[in-house]
Amino acid sequence: MLQIKQKVERPVEIPEGVEVIVEGNDISGYTVKVKGPKGENSKLLKFRDVHIEVKDGKVIVYTFNSKKKQRAMVGTFAAHIKNLIKGVTEGFQYKLKLVYSHFPVKLRVEGREVVIENFLGEKYPRRAKIVGRAQVKIKGNDIIVEGIDKEECGQTAANLEQTTRIKNLDVRVFQDGIYIVEKP
Repeated sequence: MLQIKQKVERPVEIPEGVEVIVEGNDISGYTVKVKGPKGENSKLLKFRDVHIEVKDGKVIVYTFNSKKKQRAMVGTFAAHIKNLIKGVTEGFQYKLKLVYSHFPVKLRVEGREVVIENFLGEKYPRRAKIVGRAQVKIKGNDIIVEGIDKEECGQTAANLEQTTRIKNLDVRVFQDGIYIVEKP
């Protein structure tokens, strides 16, 4: 039986003041570069039989393959492109909260790391890595992670949360740590 190939596509609108450049092909992968008011961001998107092109003020992600994986990747690629565009227009912001009850904790940014001192009365400071171009601002017990790349901001926030994870103690009693309270 002959199978009819149906085109599955997802268009993504390009807003005013944003420039999108797509380079490559479906074999080597597409490099999507997005320039906007907050900066420039790019991502390599690669999956067999999934195509990306710019037409009439839209980025069109499509496939002629009717397999479930290809159809799913069309939506995934469209979501990645939307995040690239949102990053260069609005940016991303994660809000975290420092919670402590036993020992007063001191936070500071030192180069590309956040240094957490006196956590649970520990002698040596804990260090959380700041990924890529993400920026960390500390205001009292509030921590704000900002940037134009959603993955870099999310990974930095996760690093902060994981660095203060408590092991081998009762988490019902020891609730100290840094917790994500707001995501983009």
